[in-house]
Amino acid sequence: MKIIVFMIILWYSGLFFQTFFLHRYAAHQTYRMSRLGEKICFFLTWVFQGSNYLSAYGYGVMHRMHHAYADTEKDPHSPKYDSNVFSMMWRTKNIYQDINNQRIAVDAKFTKNVPQWKRFDDFASSRISRLFWAALYTVFFILFATAWWQWLFLPMAFFMAPIHGVIINWFAHIYGYVNFKVSDTSKNLLPFDFLMMGEGYHNNHHKFGGRANFGGVRWYELDVTYGIMKVLNAIGFIKIKKSALVPVKREI
Repeated sequence: MKIIVFMIILWYSGLFFQTFFLHRYAAHQTYRMSRLGEKICFFLTWVFQGSNYLSAYGYGVMHRMHHAYADTEKDPHSPKYDSNVFSMMWRTKNIYQDINNQRIAVDAKFTKNVPQWKRFDDFASSRISRLFWAALYTVFFILFATAWWQWLFLPMAFFMAPIHGVIINWFAHIYGYVNFKVSDTSKNLLPFDFLMMGEGYHNNHHKFGGRANFGGVRWYELDVTYGIMKVLNAIGFIKIKKSALVPVKREI
């Protein structure tokens, strides 16, 4: 039971900072926060993503490119131009690393105001950091795993963030329903996105990339992350931009 609880905590805590900090802040800047708040989020992203840590800079720039080039040959990840999930994720990894390590030239429109804490990123993305977290996960399993099948979750712990990426970047471009006609294949995976905390409303998001609430187009589309953002906005930790609060109605 402890292994299951651990995996649930790891899934949702890492996912929250991916969608709240990396996606809605670094990539789309749907809200503002202080420099201190930003550094707290960098640190907590490292804590909860652990061996899967993703840089706000690398993620933010790559995600902007995904929106600009969705389902074209320049898209960093698209089922339309990759033969299978594994080739897509391998290409995504290479592009992310090239961006994050500034090995390729990137148009200024993709890097503008994207938060970067390079010294911390270098540490959090290092092999030592990733192995440290992998060792902690392994020790936890040694101490608390009570059946052989529970060990099958350990690789998931090592690669949680890429798994989150696969669900959206592959499956949310193949399966689901649409509220809006867009120029790409993005779809909403679930009517109530309990699994991906709002990330699964991919069609809504591709139609309105700068909107803070990824759901809310249909009455049952509840975006859990947006609900948390409203609480953080109320207590003053963040300030949601007025431009990110646009109400919308579905077209289809």
